[in-house]
Amino acid sequence: MSRRNSNEYKRDAHLPQWSNSPPSPLLTSSRLPRLLRRRSLPCKIALALAVLLSLVALPLLVWEPHIETTFYSRKWVKQEVEDVQPLAGCFDADRVSPAYNGSGNHRQVHAGLQMRLGMDCYNFAGTIKPVEQDHNTTHVPPEERVQFHSYWRVDLQQFGERQEWMLKSFFATQNVRTSRFVLWSNGDLTGNPMVQKWLKMYPDAFTTKVVDYQVLAEGTELGRSELLRVKDTKAWIDGDLVRLLVLWAYGGVWVDMDSLLTRDLTPLLDQEFVTQWDCYDKLYVPFNGALMRFNRHSPYLCEAFHIMTTSAPPRPGTTDWGATLYLKLWRRLVASSITPFSILPWCFTDGRSCRLDNRLPDPFVADPSNGQWTMGSGREEGGGLDKVLGKVFSVHLHNQWHKPYPAGGWVERLLLKRYDSRLGRT
Repeated sequence: MSRRNSNEYKRDAHLPQWSNSPPSPLLTSSRLPRLLRRRSLPCKIALALAVLLSLVALPLLVWEPHIETTFYSRKWVKQEVEDVQPLAGCFDADRVSPAYNGSGNHRQVHAGLQMRLGMDCYNFAGTIKPVEQDHNTTHVPPEERVQFHSYWRVDLQQFGERQEWMLKSFFATQNVRTSRFVLWSNGDLTGNPMVQKWLKMYPDAFTTKVVDYQVLAEGTELGRSELLRVKDTKAWIDGDLVRLLVLWAYGGVWVDMDSLLTRDLTPLLDQEFVTQWDCYDKLYVPFNGALMRFNRHSPYLCEAFHIMTTSAPPRPGTTDWGATLYLKLWRRLVASSITPFSILPWCFTDGRSCRLDNRLPDPFVADPSNGQWTMGSGREEGGGLDKVLGKVFSVHLHNQWHKPYPAGGWVERLLLKRYDSRLGRT
């Protein structure tokens, strides 16, 4: 049989199947329907599967999907997992055996579990008991107090009422006799009327500072790095780097400005920590720096700076210098048999980042008419949501500055009004 040219091949509907087909490049969308019409059903199925596999295989060369499907009996889950029965009373003082030596027990801030089920994480937060405050504490110089740090960019948005709520949450929940809030910025904030008001009210517990990266990085690997001189419109330097440099130079607690503190953090401050990103235990981005604590000149931070200076620059719009950085650091520490920093469970600061059935309600959506939250919990004062807010330490709002709090919503009723009440409606 003589070889036919491509035009002749297209016109001939009686060519034998695959044996005489000419070499073909990609099966384009315009050619595929004609080919399928000429084939038997098994060939059509095979051809369709081949196309489907090629569409699946190509992305796999670039992406690494993580998919797991498991089936459980709903009856078994409800009966054996979700149902939480009361304790037997073995921890009651009159039942603890004299032979039991519990003196070595210390406060645990991480349960070692994902705590996705029900109220487990919130209940675990409730096991972190408040530390009794000494109201007769003598005056502590501002520089010797526990330093709380946050940051606001004056070139992105004016410091206004929404940002002021972060200050109010600090003064209403933390010990202002032993702690101080340092508001960092890339410009002078002392001229802002709201900032001025709090500076006058709490001169020893509140101050402002302007970031100087070279000064903060003095004595670190970053001090001679070009990374400090990068101009970045997406603010990854301000977002990820400034918190580590500030903690290196001064030590203390970092808390993002888009947070509302809900209780005293003193019970957590005997250890260095970062927080979980959410309850899903993401393999490559498990950590969050919205609330973190490190001591001044911490070796953990020294190692973090080394990772920054020796790793590839962060990809635009990613958390490479946040979640991924802390993961790299954690893995290097344990590989060297060095105890890593602690990890706060997700709900301590980010209760919004979990399952639909147990995440905190959206702060920017009005309460439902029935006043319910989840699992039979209500949003009323003293209800289930109110109790949960008293157990966790912060509500992270994720930079949604453009969204207002609904009038009469749970944020206004259970948080904002209480801040004002404790502070005398200042």
